[in-house]
Amino acid sequence: MAGLSVPDRSPALIVFVAGAVLVGVLTATQSRVNSELSEGLGDGYLTAIISFGSGLLILLIVLAVWPPGRTGARRLIGAVRSGATPWWYLGGGVAGGAFVLAQGLSAAALGVALFTIAVVSGQTASGLVVDRLGLGTMAPTAITVTRLAGSILALIAVGWAVSAQLRADTEFWVVLLPLLAGIGLGWQQAANGQVRVVAGSAMTATLMNFVAGTLVLMLAGAVHLAFAEWPSSRPANPWLYSGGLIGVLFIGLAIIVVKHTGVLLLGLGAVAGQLIASLALDIVVPVAGHPIAWTTVLGTALTLVAVGIATIPSRPIGRR
Repeated sequence: MAGLSVPDRSPALIVFVAGAVLVGVLTATQSRVNSELSEGLGDGYLTAIISFGSGLLILLIVLAVWPPGRTGARRLIGAVRSGATPWWYLGGGVAGGAFVLAQGLSAAALGVALFTIAVVSGQTASGLVVDRLGLGTMAPTAITVTRLAGSILALIAVGWAVSAQLRADTEFWVVLLPLLAGIGLGWQQAANGQVRVVAGSAMTATLMNFVAGTLVLMLAGAVHLAFAEWPSSRPANPWLYSGGLIGVLFIGLAIIVVKHTGVLLLGLGAVAGQLIASLALDIVVPVAGHPIAWTTVLGTALTLVAVGIATIPSRPIGRR
């Protein structure tokens, strides 16, 4: 196990895990907002561009009045130009853009709970891999007995929760898209965390995330709209255009939290928040044709148990 760091065991870790849970709550809320906007517009690509683009606009306004953010941007650009920081660290937003696009294309078809479960599966698996391999200044982290057990239990829990909601007419790509987006989220969180270290500013790291995501989504949207018609109407409810603001909040919070939790525990905490919030949204504002099964409720509860297990200190696997 030489060369592997031991996960943080300080009491303050609980505070950061709570922050990870809040990341998940905001993520599930954004999923519902973007899925409803997508239904109203009839175009998931345009929904993703609106969500990421509005988030970028908010951050550019903040950058104009926040000197530390501008200082961080100059420091980051200098590090990339000198070769001290790999340019692809700035691409974390590409995975974020894929996630928002998945929200617009498949969340409405699956329901927020099932969409979240698919994302969770990919996110948990990628969190294990990224933590074990490390990235940049994030040293490879030993996988402990409890973290591995919590991850396995979380995957079992989401599998159980999803079992009653899968339908024979659900197209494979509708489930595959959020699964792949979840896998990308693990790398996104690690890459964004590294950008924050270099820039010395969470705001700058969040901005870079939205720049990359918006550029990719605009390119994809331009190709799509070349073959599709523009929406003839748009929803009037202003709440449906809040996805960008929500994204700024949870991406910024994740960038702060990941330094203390690692990618895996951030993902597991966010899993708990996503499932809690998505269930609450499906109960309070249900999606037609997507009733909530008892297995989904119990699967969510079991996921909370998995997160609790993962936070318990234990020995790294392979160390006696």
